[in-house]
Amino acid sequence: MTSGRLFVLLLLAVGGIGTMVNGSVHYVRLLYLGILLLAVAWVMTTLSLQGIALERRARSSRAGVGDVLEEHFEIANNSRTTKLWLEIANETNIPNATGSRVITLLPGRQKRSYTARTWLTARGGFTLGPTVLTSGDPFGIFRVSKQFPATASLVVFPMLFPVNDFISPPGLLPGGKAIRRKAMDVTPHASGIREYIPGDPMKRIHWTTSIRRGQLMVKEFEQDPQAEVWFFLDTHKAAHISKPVEPQDEPSPLDDLFLIRRRKVKLPPSTLEYSISITASLAHYFIGQRRSVGMVTASERSYTVIPAERSERQEGKILEALAFLRGESAITLPSLVSAQIGQLPQGSSAILVTPMPWHELLLAVDSLQRRNLRPVVVLLMTKSFGGRQGNEELAQSLTERKIPVCPVYCDADLSETLSRFSAHTFSQEAAWRQPVLSHLT
Repeated sequence: MTSGRLFVLLLLAVGGIGTMVNGSVHYVRLLYLGILLLAVAWVMTTLSLQGIALERRARSSRAGVGDVLEEHFEIANNSRTTKLWLEIANETNIPNATGSRVITLLPGRQKRSYTARTWLTARGGFTLGPTVLTSGDPFGIFRVSKQFPATASLVVFPMLFPVNDFISPPGLLPGGKAIRRKAMDVTPHASGIREYIPGDPMKRIHWTTSIRRGQLMVKEFEQDPQAEVWFFLDTHKAAHISKPVEPQDEPSPLDDLFLIRRRKVKLPPSTLEYSISITASLAHYFIGQRRSVGMVTASERSYTVIPAERSERQEGKILEALAFLRGESAITLPSLVSAQIGQLPQGSSAILVTPMPWHELLLAVDSLQRRNLRPVVVLLMTKSFGGRQGNEELAQSLTERKIPVCPVYCDADLSETLSRFSAHTFSQEAAWRQPVLSHLT
């Protein structure tokens, strides 16, 4: 109970009791004063939100974990009366969101604006709102609220780690047959020419033939068998584990409010979050290398396939799919591989990102090898994430099968871990070939 309410309650109590006991004029005046204050407070509260409009805008509808979200709040008083105080409550579901303020003395026909900045610490889809305005009388007796529903949303992509180098499985040897399927991009495998169609890129025009025939002719290409990299992301609900977040790892609200310095956002100690960030970072790396990238993963009851393409738009599709991913699937990683393996061109690279400790993963790897596909396993070491069952023996079994394995531990620097994997793997391959070369000599 506020001091204003307590004061008015005392006036009414003293005035009412005194009036009933002896009927003194002083007690009657106190009673009337209390009633007058209640009436004035009620009228002021009724008028406090009349003519108030709120506009809320974000600079972008897409961002990444670790970025700063900037939102512009503008409160307009379209009435003639001055508003004594307004409380703006930002009720978005963005973790540690800022933007809640209290403004005072907003004159009639005027506006007040401010900018709120929030560190984004979690991936997913969020609504920019609702926003609740609260006001009342200066005595704090009555309060009234008005809710403005969310009119925009925000998609936060997973955290990306810079990857300087990563093993690039060669697939089929250069000079192999091209896949007899038309490609929208320019590849080393030209299949013929055709007449120009409006919308064809100028770089595909074959000028020599165009001059000879007197009309524009463009080149057609077939897919490059080495161009596709496929990610198989494990989202099986029994495979992923996580450790509780320590209290000192929680973000400080003061850092988000004042933005004194850019805070380094850490991944939660969860195999799912690590897997998603690894997939996003490697997809960003391979698309930057002009490789065609596809992804296969599973939702709660079905699996999702993003066909392989090479473009910035493809990266956006992959990141958006990863932003909403949850580890609630009933489909195991070997089942994902079995369902999609027939659609992968021979020579493609298959990168399996999983924390699974079971040896069924070996069956999936063997299936990929039998289809002339080159598997690479990014294996999250479950014991470092608090798991009871380790997967060190599985990693050893994969290594014995000459499968490149990149072990990832909790709290490891993913940028360094993934970038160093290339040199480590190639040194392993050199060791694998050494007995063969010595035997031939």
